Amino acid sequence: MLKNLALRVLVALQSIESKVKDEEGQTLAEYGLIMAVIAVAVVAAAAVAFRQAIIDAFTGATDCLSGSC
Repeated sequence: MLKNLALRVLVALQSIESKVKDEEGQTLAEYGLIMAVIAVAVVAAAAVAFRQAIIDAFTGATDCLSGSC
């Protein structure tokens, strides 16, 4: 009877430990996803903010390639 109780407690503790370890990986994945969304937002904001400069740079590059630079 005591061995059975000890075994059940041990199994319960191992189950709790495995759930805690699994959540650490999940949290890391969530932080990675948040960072990816922030990075995409920063790139999109930079593209909008520097839109004209990017257009001018590409226009200048195509002009140089066509020989009028």
